[in-house]
Amino acid sequence: MSPHQGKFIAYFRISTDKQGKSGLELEAQRKAVLDYLNGGRWELVQEFVEVKSGKHNERPRLKAALAACKKHRARLIIAKLDRLSRNLALIATLRESGVEFTAVDNPHANELTIHFLAAVAQHKREMISERTKAALQAAKARGKQLGNPRLAEAAKRGTAAVKVNARQFAANVLPIIEEIERSGVTSHKAIAEKLNERNVRTARGGKWTHVQVGAVLRPFGEAQNSNEKTTHGA
Repeated sequence: MSPHQGKFIAYFRISTDKQGKSGLELEAQRKAVLDYLNGGRWELVQEFVEVKSGKHNERPRLKAALAACKKHRARLIIAKLDRLSRNLALIATLRESGVEFTAVDNPHANELTIHFLAAVAQHKREMISERTKAALQAAKARGKQLGNPRLAEAAKRGTAAVKVNARQFAANVLPIIEEIERSGVTSHKAIAEKLNERNVRTARGGKWTHVQVGAVLRPFGEAQNSNEKTTHGA
């Protein structure tokens, strides 16, 4: 394989449903990209990290990465083809951008390849959706009450779900923060700056501040203190 040349923009996506393993997943993707580029005269201009489940179609960091590719006249590089190939809307975004891309795990893949894979994936989702609708209509025809009459209880569960998602997001970001701390960066403000440099976004897609870093670290610190108290009291 000939040495790689030119400018590259890396796009990494780590899922929010990895139960705290996203730090390892991110490092694995970054290592795959750097190993692939090893040798030659190339420049990794910038990295963009998307912290989002594959179930969601919105990819603001991917759009930002494509914009950066245009600005720097760079090629988009990703570690895994499935980070782009599961959604026709994302493929359309890539096609409209006119940006060339490389997938490390399938370097010969082209626009037609991922368009085909995305079409297959979307067809499967549509079939599942149609079967679900048919099952609901059949249940309604049998006289089964649909919906949730216990709205107050449902609202409580919804609030609880928001809290669970917040804790889960914090657990996903924690390994990245711990990696930054191991490099000698310890203040919340400096950690926030490093997260922003890596293009890791907050749960709402914004930039980090020292307040948000503290909010992520606080629950884990409280849990550790609680465990230490329990241990000493035993």
